Amino acid sequence: QVQLVESGGGFVQAGDSLRLSCAASLRTFSNYAMGWFRQSPGKSREFVAGMTWSGGTTSYADSVKGRFTISRDNAKNTVYLQMNSLQTEDTAVYYCAAERRFRRDSVSDSQTSYDSWGQGTQVTVSS
Repeated sequence: QVQLVESGGGFVQAGDSLRLSCAASLRTFSNYAMGWFRQSPGKSREFVAGMTWSGGTTSYADSVKGRFTISRDNAKNTVYLQMNSLQTEDTAVYYCAAERRFRRDSVSDSQTSYDSWGQGTQVTVSS
């Protein structure tokens, strides 16, 4: 498993932007797809965005398409989530996760496909 550490969360106003970062401990980070999930109070954890190991394919939840962008820097073992035009509904704890399968060429939106998780970072968007 991989150790993942998220950062970049905070308290912002609606319409603002934030960039989340997730640093991975694994030297072979570049061989695994990565995902971002979020969980709001009283709700189950949901898929937000994902990227294949090569970076060639991305996938987004409908609720964030056009506003959020996932990217990765394999040289830094880091995956990012750029969040623009934040809305109050985006308030949640955001988690990054690493896929369990080596060099998977598709993005899974299922939590069961990911076997390493960060501790989460809180994002609060106020109106």
